[in-house]
Amino acid sequence: MTHPEWAPEGVDLSRPSVARVYDYYLGGYHNFPADRELAEAVIATYPLTRAAAKSIRSFLGRVVHHLAADRGVRQFLDLGSGIPTEGNVHDIVHAVDPGATVVYVDVDPVAVAHSEAILGDDPRAVVVQADLRRPDLVLAHPTVARLLDPAEPTALLLMSVLHFISDDDDPAGIIRRYRQALGPGSWIGVSHGASEFQPETVDTVRKIYDRTRTPAVGRTHTEVTAFLEGYELVAPGLVLVEQWQPGRLADVEAPERFAVWGGVARAS
Repeated sequence: MTHPEWAPEGVDLSRPSVARVYDYYLGGYHNFPADRELAEAVIATYPLTRAAAKSIRSFLGRVVHHLAADRGVRQFLDLGSGIPTEGNVHDIVHAVDPGATVVYVDVDPVAVAHSEAILGDDPRAVVVQADLRRPDLVLAHPTVARLLDPAEPTALLLMSVLHFISDDDDPAGIIRRYRQALGPGSWIGVSHGASEFQPETVDTVRKIYDRTRTPAVGRTHTEVTAFLEGYELVAPGLVLVEQWQPGRLADVEAPERFAVWGGVARAS
């Protein structure tokens, strides 16, 4: 396969990437045959995959706008940010306050390269290539250290990424380290695949993702809640993403069809 000009050299395009697979779900074009093959296998197993991805993206938008407009947060750290698409975090945040800061972090070089092209020379919205599983290295990155003031509240975003962090990597410990390092009164927004619903489908999808470098794992409401130790969930709590609205539970028909938990919490 010919290496596209926009893709960084040295990237193995024959192995699917979760960031590029998600880009395909959302209708993007920064993906390759291996990514599309895996995505179509997931879609064949779970036909609502594209709709679920868009629902999660919409949830991200509601969370970010709530934190910026209603909670006054002016620093955002988006971990596992993926490939930029419609409704980017910095677009939402800067519509509230053009002076607010957004730092995207992703380990996928394609996601980072395209993010750099989208962001250009915007000094208040940047991307760094780093592994979110290494909080100390992420936080010590010169760009992160320069743009995030540890004395001020920061919104930590972990959207559709924790289910790609294995138990062996201690996701609870990873979140704890970020919470300890970020400013007092910081926030977290999280979405995570739920294992309680359609267990056979979840198991099949999990096996498909085993073909990537970051296999997926679904978790229960109790397990995801445990990750938020040291945070206080705000209303409506950790709920299915279609139900989440700032301060209230939306009346949605069959919200379990997307089987993704989502919530917002403040460091206590």
